[in-house]
This record gives sequence, C-alpha cells and structure tokens, in this order.
Amino acid sequence: MSAIPGGSGNSPPVGVAVPLAASRWRPAESYPDPAIRTLDPRFDAIKPPFNAAVERLATGFRWAEGPVWFGDGRFLLWSDIPNNRIMRWDEETGSCAVFRRPSNNANGNTRDRQGRLVTCEHGSRRITRTEYDGSITVILDRFEGKPLNSPNDAVVKSDDSIWFTDPPFGILGYYEGQRSQPELPTNVYRVDGKTGEARVVAGDINGPNGLCFSPDEKRLYVVESRSRPRQIRVFDVVDDGTRLAHDRVFVGAGEGSPDGFRCDVHGNLWCGWGSPALNGVVVFAPDATMIGQIALPERCANLCFGGRWRNHLFMAASQSLYAVYVNTEGAAGG
Repeated sequence: MSAIPGGSGNSPPVGVAVPLAASRWRPAESYPDPAIRTLDPRFDAIKPPFNAAVERLATGFRWAEGPVWFGDGRFLLWSDIPNNRIMRWDEETGSCAVFRRPSNNANGNTRDRQGRLVTCEHGSRRITRTEYDGSITVILDRFEGKPLNSPNDAVVKSDDSIWFTDPPFGILGYYEGQRSQPELPTNVYRVDGKTGEARVVAGDINGPNGLCFSPDEKRLYVVESRSRPRQIRVFDVVDDGTRLAHDRVFVGAGEGSPDGFRCDVHGNLWCGWGSPALNGVVVFAPDATMIGQIALPERCANLCFGGRWRNHLFMAASQSLYAVYVNTEGAAGG
C-alpha cells in the first residue's frame, strides 16, 4: 500500500490521443540513443548507459509539471496543471491514471522527510501536505496577512523545513489557476518544520521558479525566469541552514528557458529546458559547465530521479511524460 492515500486510483486511464508535438517523438532505433549528447567528458561517467534510451511513458496532457517519486509504492505522481489534476504512473504495470482531481491546479510536488506529499497549488494559492490518512493540511497560504501569489515549486531540507518559490504565474489568467492581483512580492520562502514559522529567504528574484539544494545542502539553486536573459542563481545556505547569503549568477541561460531541476549525488544539476536549439534536459557540473543534454521533442518543465536506485530520470515535458535510466543517482530530498 502507498504511504500517500487520498488519490483516485480507480480513475480511468488517460486517453490515447497523441498531441501534435508529442507525435513527432520516435523511440531510438538503435543504441546509443542519439538524443543523448555529451558536451564534456565528465558527462560520460553519469549519462545513460549506451543501451538505455529515452522512453515516452504517457502522453495526452496539457502542461505536465512537478514529478515526484514514491519508492514505497513504486509509482510516480506529477501535475497536469490546466486539467486541474495530479496523475499517477505505476512502475509495475506501466498504467497511467488520475490520482487526484480536482488538484487546485497543482504545480510542483515533493515529499517531506516522513514520506508525505507536499504540493504547490495555484488555484488555492497555498502549500499543502497530504497526510497518511489522505487528509490535506495547509502548510502556508498567507504571509503577513496577505495571500500568496501562486506557489510554484518546493523542496524539503533535512531539518524538515519547506522551501518554495512564489511567482505570479498561476494568477495571470484562468488557464493555470484564477486571475487575481498579486499582493506580495515574488519571494522565496522557508517554512520551519517544527514551528511552522514562515520567513522570506530571498526577495529580489524576478519570477522565482524551480529550486533545489546541492547534495550537502550548502547551496540553493533558484531559477529566475523573468530576467532577460533567464538565469539560474545560487546562494550559500548559512546560519545553521536557515538563511541565504552570497547571491550570484550560476548560469546565464541565453535563449534557454530553465524551469525545474534536481541534483544528483555528485552535485551535477539536471535541468528542464526549452530553447530554439534544444527542448529537453541540460546537465551542469558544479562549476556551471554544461556537460550534457537529453533532447526531447517537447519543452521539459521539471524532472526527478526515481526507481529502486534513484537512477531513473523522469521528465515532465509539456504534453508527455518521458524517462531514461542514467549512471548516477538523485540526491536525497528531491
């Protein structure tokens, strides 16, 4: 039995209609998969094995986001934001079904250190936790008496604190949430895991989006999606892991659009990406060198590591869910 009940596991499977963008995808006809590209020799040690290819696990969504792996149940959850649902893919059967509808236009998902689902909800403008009995606990929906904008992505640190970004994307219209005027800046927040106290840890980021910690939790990476060009910023985590300092640009994305990302155990950053030159995933070494790429026919919004050994990379990309095995493991907390 899954550690996270509360999903509509008996819902019918996703329809088989293949959107135009996804229909361009074809499985690799031979090994190695040409979609996997080495830009730096360091990628060779961690990239997919020569006989592992990109697979499309499911399609038929409007905007796939926020994948999160549940090893205890051997399933993956991810959001289909405009369709107001969270989806579920089962490793054992390969089946895909609705896990939760309505989802309040859920976006980013992660697990806390007790294995519970933590979700960013656009429609309700809040961060929630799904308890073991399936009930929903509101972690935060207001700050200093004002409603949040539209929580986008979240990570949980080893001290049980929840860190999340709060851009306005879900209140810009009725496609991914409900139109409204923002009442707060576009902050990055930390919610204390013991007291529930919320604090702004970064308040000068224009459109904060994806975020993740380095494996040792000494760095926090944050996408600034409204800067021109877009960029990934990095902060040092200080004061016993409760505050950020030494803000600097990690990567200037040029024409690229970084979105959600996760670190592997070696500190490499695997980043969902979209650009005229590449849709898919790009991989940055800890020194900010782009060392590898995984090309997809659709823009990748977010990703996570899963599987028994955390070496199965799941990619939520526009209208489809893709996956490939890699020669590294995802860092804890993703």
